[in-house]
Amino acid sequence: MINLNVFSEERAWSKKIKNKSSFFKNICKFFPKNYKFPNKSVIITLLLSNNKRIKKLNKLFRNKDKPTDILSFPFDQKISISKQTYLGDIIISYDFMDKPKSQNSKLFRKKVIKTFIHGFLHLLAFNHIKDKDYRKMLREEEIIYKSVISKIN
Repeated sequence: MINLNVFSEERAWSKKIKNKSSFFKNICKFFPKNYKFPNKSVIITLLLSNNKRIKKLNKLFRNKDKPTDILSFPFDQKISISKQTYLGDIIISYDFMDKPKSQNSKLFRKKVIKTFIHGFLHLLAFNHIKDKDYRKMLREEEIIYKSVISKIN
């Protein structure tokens, strides 16, 4: 089971997603079975932030002086899911999710779901450095997204 701790430091998130904690916990609830970790406690921290904060974190941890849509910080490089495992932290920038500003709330939520799944896979050691790894990660993203979106929409 995934235990998700959701924190928000950007007020604008509430304009598009009313109950942020429930929203993200529902996403996890609709993950395919192999990503739900039955009989285990997998813990993730999610920070809903903005470009200003994510730019600072990107500079500090990745030496990239620019904002990005999402950052994932796996707790451990070697993933081994035990009875209780802290996977790591995900930070999502509202400013990136809210482009274009003309998009409706439904489109905004779909983008957030896809982005959250992407960050989740990074916590599980998926990456997109090499082309073959990118394709593998994209395949998994699509599998999870289809599972979630079919139940949320």
